[in-house]
Amino acid sequence: MHHHRFDVETLTAGRWRNGGGATREIVSWPAGAEEFQWRASVADIDGDGPFSAFPGIDRTFTLLSGDGVRLTEPGAYDRTARVGEPLEFAGDLELAAELRGGACRALNIMVRRGLRSARVERVDGRPVTPPRGHAGVLYVLQGRWRAGAETRPLTAGQGGWWTGDPGDDEPEEGFAPLSPDAVALWADLAPQE
Repeated sequence: MHHHRFDVETLTAGRWRNGGGATREIVSWPAGAEEFQWRASVADIDGDGPFSAFPGIDRTFTLLSGDGVRLTEPGAYDRTARVGEPLEFAGDLELAAELRGGACRALNIMVRRGLRSARVERVDGRPVTPPRGHAGVLYVLQGRWRAGAETRPLTAGQGGWWTGDPGDDEPEEGFAPLSPDAVALWADLAPQE
């Protein structure tokens, strides 16, 4: 498993069509494909408004900063996202977002239903070893982390992603905390049969 490093602040921000925010894409896999199997991005949400629907996609939305976002579709879904708590929902829903106290930032993980499943969890100070054959993303919330044998640490807003391709015969690499306050979000993207 070979990881690709990223820093959210160096990723290009694309404005939403409705003007309510911007998205910084971490990865869309396979690269250059018309339809992704999975995608990871960070959204900066500036104001209330609709979320784009993604039919056939399952989403996990994890607030990184801000006072909360209420996501609703009348009669179908009504949940409030709080920092560090992943919310799962079908991309088919036509959700409206209502900010609870101003601008916020969130990690979005999207998987194509039937090809991948996603599990996002908060990891406090313990190593992460991705299962062979699983794709994934590790996003550092605080502290310092080491990726594999790299000597340059990952810090808040940085992380790594990997494809889990079956042909990847490199040795397993993991992510290890380097400081007592190390916290990250780990998105494990398992292949579906």
